[in-house]
Amino acid sequence: MKSRKETTALLHARSHLKYILILEGSIVGLLAGIVSIIYRILLGKSESFVYQIAKLVKEDGIYLIALFLFLFILGFIISQALKKEPFISGSGIPQVEAEVQNQIDQCWYRVLIAKIIGGTCAVLGGLSLGREGPSIQLGAMCGKGFSKIFRRIKVEQRYLITCGAAAGLSAAFNAPLAGILFALEEIHKNFSMSAIVSVMCASIMGDFLSQYVFGLEPALAFQVEAVLPLSCYGLIIVLGILCGVLGAGYNAAILQGQRLYEKILFLKSHQRVYIPLLLSGFLFFVFPEVLCGGHHMTSLLDESMLLSSLFFLLIVKFLFSLCSFASGAPGGIFFPLLVLGCYIGAIFGKISLSVWMIDPIYFTNFVIIAMAGFFAGIVRAPITGIVLIAEMTGSLHHLLSLALVSIVAYVTAHFMKSKPIYESLLDRLLRRQGVDLEHGSEQKRLVEVVVEIGSVIENRQVKDIAWPSKCLLVGIHRGVEEVLPKGTTTINSGDTIIALLEIPGATMAEAELEELCKSG
Repeated sequence: MKSRKETTALLHARSHLKYILILEGSIVGLLAGIVSIIYRILLGKSESFVYQIAKLVKEDGIYLIALFLFLFILGFIISQALKKEPFISGSGIPQVEAEVQNQIDQCWYRVLIAKIIGGTCAVLGGLSLGREGPSIQLGAMCGKGFSKIFRRIKVEQRYLITCGAAAGLSAAFNAPLAGILFALEEIHKNFSMSAIVSVMCASIMGDFLSQYVFGLEPALAFQVEAVLPLSCYGLIIVLGILCGVLGAGYNAAILQGQRLYEKILFLKSHQRVYIPLLLSGFLFFVFPEVLCGGHHMTSLLDESMLLSSLFFLLIVKFLFSLCSFASGAPGGIFFPLLVLGCYIGAIFGKISLSVWMIDPIYFTNFVIIAMAGFFAGIVRAPITGIVLIAEMTGSLHHLLSLALVSIVAYVTAHFMKSKPIYESLLDRLLRRQGVDLEHGSEQKRLVEVVVEIGSVIENRQVKDIAWPSKCLLVGIHRGVEEVLPKGTTTINSGDTIIALLEIPGATMAEAELEELCKSG
């Protein structure tokens, strides 16, 4: 009886869900935007402070002792935040993915407080970490907090978490379309109409607030003097292969770096942040350009830079970013990896200028294109990468070249059998938490999956399809109509399958259902 009432409540709530989510998604977008903007301001002030301190240290070495004492205090604060709330470790994106999948249950207000404190302290310490992953987690926790306070059902909570994540990324980079695509492609993994509309509302709200506070300027102000000619597209393919190989290597290095940290037995997991902070102290004195997320490094890029200088900056930034992120410090990898992509593109462009006699006006094009390729090789979300780089640079002139390099890098990384970085980090998180992928909470889960063209269930009747076990087909959304499924109902491409999954076993059932609906 209880199970029947629970099922009835889920279906009744779902009948009005897409309309409710428009309003709630906008509210969550507003809240997530405010929190992300506060976090962005704190990190911006922290970066300015870091470079001021670096200047003082370089002018007078006597400040070095005070600097290391300051870094030790920051390390203590970060380690205590990690100890009290372990879910703030790293970027936070795997935690959001696990939350959406009902694999973990984060305390939203504790994560909000601890992530802001820990992330700000990490950047104050000069660690090479970005704001985008934490902004996604902070936004997601705003969505969870809203759903908890107003007692929303579990399926609605999943949508609101996704809405908050989209608004967080949108506010972090002034990139609303990238926020929408990343939230749907990477986190929700579903492009149902309910998800698309609500996430759009949230992302636009986050971007509006961000642009109101920070202005209309793109996050990366690169001047593109001319569109790369078609005769250079062979070089773009080569660059795409290079980005795919280096992206696969980056992923492997991150995972290996985490394993190496685990072998340092005299430090507990929340104390590993002391190591990159110690390294940061020396970089303050000898090489401050590579500190923090990397905004300062992008301003250094110029075609007049020596090739040796570009290589040196790339290697040092890579090693410091690896040391910072693998330690588990609260912070993201988005912006540091984009900066690394910048320098890969700059090196490739510099070589192209000298070897193939490419016109110097195309130097910046290679820098921008490489960012998208490196992102696609690491994150394996090429559509998000294309849109993100276009929005961050404020130009659509290089859209075709961005698409080509992203596809080539994506395919290259795939053939190298490199898993997407967030998928690897998610698996690692779940293993560390002791989560059984076959079991979860004792609640039903309502999911929506879109039937793609060429899927195995297209043009077949419901009765002829081998549906996953513990899966009940409860509705089909076809355009603006809601179809009540019967045995003789034919499934069409573009239909949104609405299914009720029993837990335990929901995770596997959802994966099987998505496989049935995929093309090919």
